[in-house]
Amino acid sequence: MDLIELDGVEKVFDVRRRTGFMRREKRQVRAVDGISFTIPRGEMVGYIGPNGAGKSTTIKMLTGILTPSGGRLRVAGIDPARERTRLASRIGVVFGQRTTLWWDLPLKDSYRLMHRMYRIPDARFAANMERCVELLDLAELLDVPVRQLSLGQRMRGDIAAALLHDPEVLYLDEPTIGLDVVSKSKVRQFLRDLNAELGTTVLLTTHDLTDIEQLCKRVMVIDHGRLMYDGALAGLHEVGESERMLVVDLEQELPPVETDLARVVKVEGPRQWLAFPASVSAAPLVAQLAASYPLLDLSVREPDIEAVIAKMYAGGADGAQGARLV
Repeated sequence: MDLIELDGVEKVFDVRRRTGFMRREKRQVRAVDGISFTIPRGEMVGYIGPNGAGKSTTIKMLTGILTPSGGRLRVAGIDPARERTRLASRIGVVFGQRTTLWWDLPLKDSYRLMHRMYRIPDARFAANMERCVELLDLAELLDVPVRQLSLGQRMRGDIAAALLHDPEVLYLDEPTIGLDVVSKSKVRQFLRDLNAELGTTVLLTTHDLTDIEQLCKRVMVIDHGRLMYDGALAGLHEVGESERMLVVDLEQELPPVETDLARVVKVEGPRQWLAFPASVSAAPLVAQLAASYPLLDLSVREPDIEAVIAKMYAGGADGAQGARLV
């Protein structure tokens, strides 16, 4: 069952700018331009794009904060803009640069207020609190006012707050921003467990592509308000024409190897770097080199997903639209 449905959704803003003394010009900015996708219940999806691409606007329409200018949008069968209050008890939201916690209250008091606001049964609230505090390492922070928390500590606190009422859908905007390596690992494991154990549907937006690689099997790429790609994470490499690198150590320094299966991009003494399409197996290339050259060692380096995404952005939304997988 599809929990989230978007069909031709648009969001247009009227923007006024000064063009001279006492003169203003009005123009329309299309922040989201005819986006369509569905997300089944229990799926964890990465939603990525550059600043200004339309990610946050999409999330705000999914939560009911903004009303679409056109198209159809449903979350759990509910129109978010028309029934925002009804939807609120079924979703959780974490915006990386904003907090839902009370600034001057200790963290535990914010959670008590949410206990009352969402009318969470006492036993369920206690169980969820215990789980979140343990897995997100919040025990020593519960008596600390939110204003005294670091960004990383507040992010963990916000994630817990979004989950106390057991939402069906969790929207995460930069959930690991400001976290150190250890804390990032804990948050990622927490989200994996949440998705696996409770079947919570997660839509994740982030600039840390390691989050996407470790958490999501499906990824959507948006740019200039248009969906450029929707499919498996591995498929990004094919669409972006990315390459893997075979690093070969020869017994002695030789001219660049000759092969029709790859191209030599660098030679340093007996070591050579050969690039080949990420969508094909390295086995034929390795077999060919082993039969023709004296090999000491070799390794395969996977393509950098950040480079793939950057290449897609550079191509522009119009050029990438033809490569989109839906």
